[in-house]
Amino acid sequence: MRIEILGKNYSLSNKLKEVVTQKLTKLDKYFDDDAVAKVVCSTVKGERYVMEVTINLDKKLLRAEETSDNMYNNIDLIIPKLTRQIRKYRTKLSKRVKEDIFVNVEQPKAEDFKKVVKSKSFEIVPMTQEEAIEAFELIDHDFYVFLSKETGRVNVLYRREDGDYGLLDPIY
Repeated sequence: MRIEILGKNYSLSNKLKEVVTQKLTKLDKYFDDDAVAKVVCSTVKGERYVMEVTINLDKKLLRAEETSDNMYNNIDLIIPKLTRQIRKYRTKLSKRVKEDIFVNVEQPKAEDFKKVVKSKSFEIVPMTQEEAIEAFELIDHDFYVFLSKETGRVNVLYRREDGDYGLLDPIY
C-alpha cells in the first residue's frame, strides 16, 4: 500500500511521518500493492489537530477522521476505526460470495430492506455559495441542494460538526 501524507496548515515532522507510515503498514495485509492511503493532517483554530485517512478499496471508500489535542493520538484512534470498516466490508463480501454459491437461497423478506418513506420534489434554483448559505440558514434541515451559478452543477451544502459549512460538488 502506498501512503501519501499531506499537511494542511500544519507542518509535518519526520517523526510523525514515520509513525503514521508504521501504523498504516499494519493494514497492508488487507490490501493489494496498488492501494493508496491518503493522510491529511491539519489544525482547527490552532489548538486542535485533525487527521483524516482515506483509502480507496475496489470502488469503495474507507475513511476515518479524528480530532484531538495531539496528532499522535489521532493515528492511534484512527487505526481501530479503519480496521472495523475493513472487517465489515470483508464480511459483506464473504457473505455475498457464500449466498451466490447456493442456488435455492431464500428470498429476503420485504421488511428486511430499508425503504423510502417520503419523497419530495423541488425546483433547483441557480445561486452562488453565499446565497445558498443564506437560504440554508432559513430552513431546518441537515443539508441544502442548489444549482451552482459558477459551475452549473448540482451542489449540496451541509453543516459540519465545528459549525462551519461543507460543500459537495459532484463531478458527473
